Amino acid sequence: MRVLIVEDELYLAEAIRTGLRLQAIAADIAGDGDTALELLSTNVYDIAVLDRDIPGPSGDEIARRIVASGSGMPILMLTAADRLDDKASGFELGADDYLTKPFEFRELVLRLRALDRRRAHARPPVREIAGLRLDAFRREVYRDGRYVALTRKQFAVLEVLVAAEGGIVSAEALLERAWDGNADPFTNAVRITVSGLRKRLGAPWLIATVPGVGYRIDTAPGSGREGGDCG
Repeated sequence: MRVLIVEDELYLAEAIRTGLRLQAIAADIAGDGDTALELLSTNVYDIAVLDRDIPGPSGDEIARRIVASGSGMPILMLTAADRLDDKASGFELGADDYLTKPFEFRELVLRLRALDRRRAHARPPVREIAGLRLDAFRREVYRDGRYVALTRKQFAVLEVLVAAEGGIVSAEALLERAWDGNADPFTNAVRITVSGLRKRLGAPWLIATVPGVGYRIDTAPGSGREGGDCG
């Protein structure tokens, strides 16, 4: 999951981003409306967390633009305004959820995961492919009934690959979906993470490398096709 945090209180925004990263959720920060619009035009996000009172185009205007784009991106309003009228106006703008400051970080994470499940309502919360069982809500992975302990980043990468249902996912796409805007586009983090993930899942190798193209879940693991442990 990749989230855009639109918040002009820098310390709060940084704290949220740091906390989300610990939950394997990539996050970018926009401290004003203009930056938010620029990021929305260049990146793909699963959810937008909007403070309504920000410099430049307001959070309300950002919400209007998101709704008008037809992307269906869920919006979580994050604001100090807790009056019912304020909440009602936010929902009328297209907000999907509302969280008032101060808030418990754990509640924010739970709401984000709920919005993500709702966004992909056709996608079951527990996904299975090639003997692999991934529970996105509990952050648990099993292979052939065996629990597999993964790092946060390994889980995030696996979640993207499983969602592709055997389709090829490029290294660039993995970098975009499992990391955030601070990721170095020339980093070898994707290759290293995939290699570590492949080893954690064990043999026969479940993640196939398609040379020069990307990675995919091999629905016939052990066939030896399209690369093995070449990263």
